Amino acid sequence: MAFVLPSLPYAKNALAPYISEQTLEFHYGKHHAGYVNNLNKLVENTELADASLEEVVKAVAGDASKAGIFNNAAQVWNHTFYWNSMKPNGGGAPTGALAAKIDNDFGSYEQFKETFKTAGVGQFGSGWAWLVLDGTTLKVTKTANADLPIVHGQVPLLTMDVWEHAYYLDYQNRRPDYAQAWLDNLVNWDFASENFAKATA
Repeated sequence: MAFVLPSLPYAKNALAPYISEQTLEFHYGKHHAGYVNNLNKLVENTELADASLEEVVKAVAGDASKAGIFNNAAQVWNHTFYWNSMKPNGGGAPTGALAAKIDNDFGSYEQFKETFKTAGVGQFGSGWAWLVLDGTTLKVTKTANADLPIVHGQVPLLTMDVWEHAYYLDYQNRRPDYAQAWLDNLVNWDFASENFAKATA
C-alpha cells in the first residue's frame, strides 16, 4: 500500500498574496511530492511497507541506519500537518477552550504570538516552529530539519514551516516577515482547536 500525496485543503492560489501560487507549485508539487516518492521507494518490500505514516515515523526515529526513511516519512507527515495549519483568510486569535489555555499557559495571546514567532525566526537553518501540548501544558517548540513532536511525546496542535523553500520565492531572506504574515493572515485556529479538543477529550 503505497503512500500518496494528500490533496491540498485549498486551491494553490488560495493563500496569496501571503504565500504565492508559485511557492505552492514548488513546495507542494515538488518538495512534498518528492518526499512521498522517496518514502515509497525506501520502504518498498520492507516490513514498513504496510505501516501507517505515523507508525513508520515512530518505528525508525533515532535509528541512524534508517535516517533516510525517517527524514522522508517525517517530512511527509510535517507537510501534511503544515498545509492544514493554514487556511485562506486565517489569522486572528483563537477562541474557546484553546484560547483560554493559551492565556493561561503563555499569559496572553500576544505573548504566545511573540514566543511562536521568535521560535520560527530563531530556528537556525531548516526546521519547524510548533504549538504543542506537552502533558497538560501548552508549549512552543522548534525542531530542526525533519524532526517532529510526535517522537518526543508531545501532541502537535499547529506548525509553521521555516525551511527556506516555504517562503523564499515570496520573502527572500526576510523570514520574520513571513512569520508575521503567517500568524496574522494564514494560521488556522480551527485546526489547532480540533487537535486540542482531541488531545484533551
